[in-house]
Amino acid sequence: MKKHRSGSGVLALLTGLAFGTAGGVAVGIEEAAYTVERADGDFQVRRYAPQVVAETLVDGTLEEAGNKAFRPLLNYISGANRSKGKIAMTAPVAQQRGGRKIAMTAPVGQEALSNQWAVTFTMPAALPLEALPSPTDDRVRLRAIPARRMAAVRYSGTWSRPRYERNLARLQDWMQANGLAAAGEPVWARYNPPFAPWFLRRNEILIPIEPAK
Repeated sequence: MKKHRSGSGVLALLTGLAFGTAGGVAVGIEEAAYTVERADGDFQVRRYAPQVVAETLVDGTLEEAGNKAFRPLLNYISGANRSKGKIAMTAPVAQQRGGRKIAMTAPVGQEALSNQWAVTFTMPAALPLEALPSPTDDRVRLRAIPARRMAAVRYSGTWSRPRYERNLARLQDWMQANGLAAAGEPVWARYNPPFAPWFLRRNEILIPIEPAK
């Protein structure tokens, strides 16, 4: 199995990710850790380590959800928490007096939940749930996600709903052809700021799947 390492040179600054805000480019952003169990062109089966995410639920369309959710999540990692920990919006991350720094990670995840979207920022792997400061905004919650197995498709291009749906269908067809059963809702992951050329953007759709027998 191939191990995916954190800090792999992804060109991302999460403050600019898909939400139309200004931002720079940072390298070595930590990513959620996973092991590649199987690779087939644009498709992979991955085993993700347990994660902790900061999450908020919002209404709206696929495209609108990120805009609505971004500010509360950004505020949380910028100091809207019980320890008032802050981070710098460019690399390197700086620790302000009075609280713990919270390093930024990629990707920003988004998934459908009933008639709402759950939008998440993945927390640094070095910080377990009990070590993270509580949010001061009741729209934000911290949630532990156990280890899980995911089918993934990687694609480039714009963040449009038609492109998302087209690649979701590709992933579902690939899963069916390979006998993989979905065990949860699709997750949309984006890794690049909006000023990145469309053909260089890294986008992914991930679907939880049943454990291997």
